[in-house]
Amino acid sequence: MFWAAVAADGVVVVHLLFILFAVLGGLLVWRWPGLVWLHVPAALWGVLVELMHWPCPLTPLEQSLRLAAGQAGYNGGFVEHYVLPMIYPVGLTPQIQVGLALFVLLLNTLIYGVLFWPRRRRP
Repeated sequence: MFWAAVAADGVVVVHLLFILFAVLGGLLVWRWPGLVWLHVPAALWGVLVELMHWPCPLTPLEQSLRLAAGQAGYNGGFVEHYVLPMIYPVGLTPQIQVGLALFVLLLNTLIYGVLFWPRRRRP
């Protein structure tokens, strides 16, 4: 039971790191351009999960580990359970999910636009 709880906590950490990478990973691409091949799919996945209201596969994994550890599971998804209570006082709605997806998409479009926009040199 102890190891299942540790594994569930590990899934939460990995999940949070993935979300941070999907949202802000474009900033890492400035320093390490090779990360673009990992970041673009991660950001697109994050956008699609929010827009399409798909469940992330890490949420059921965490919940099953919590149940195996004798802990209570929870309803809803990772963002709704862990992230939104820190940011929003109300529950996750489809409108908030669309807003989150658009935020990730626009932020990364801006980052990549600045990163790859051809800079003109002065003569």
